[in-house]
Amino acid sequence: MAVKKATIQQQVAAAITEANPADKPLVTIQAVAGPSVWLMSMLGVIGQAFLTYYFITVTEQAVLVHKASMLSNRPKELAFAIPRTEATWLVSDVNRNTLWSWFRFQLPGQATPARMNVHRIWREELDQLLDHIVGQPVT
Repeated sequence: MAVKKATIQQQVAAAITEANPADKPLVTIQAVAGPSVWLMSMLGVIGQAFLTYYFITVTEQAVLVHKASMLSNRPKELAFAIPRTEATWLVSDVNRNTLWSWFRFQLPGQATPARMNVHRIWREELDQLLDHIVGQPVT
């Protein structure tokens, strides 16, 4: 099970290279989609059923969203590939907190934007990701 951020980033980069060798990852974060992580943790195993784990990567060509294995913390299948020009309008409501920050991300085919919870160990990468997508630093 990958727990180090560098190992996780290598695994995601390998999955991207395998799918498209011409595309280069610029920044990757791990996000937990769903309601508040705090609330779902209080509900235990039942609460975990309402969460979906993703790796969101900005590459030179697109924004890629891989599903992540909850048990092994490895990237699974590619869930969404969004051209970078379209991704600019999909981010809203950025909320930075001490431990868990979050933003809303409109995933293709979904009626409402998903709340993407991001742990503070990914804060620097989150800032870079939002800068790449939105085109300006988000504070």
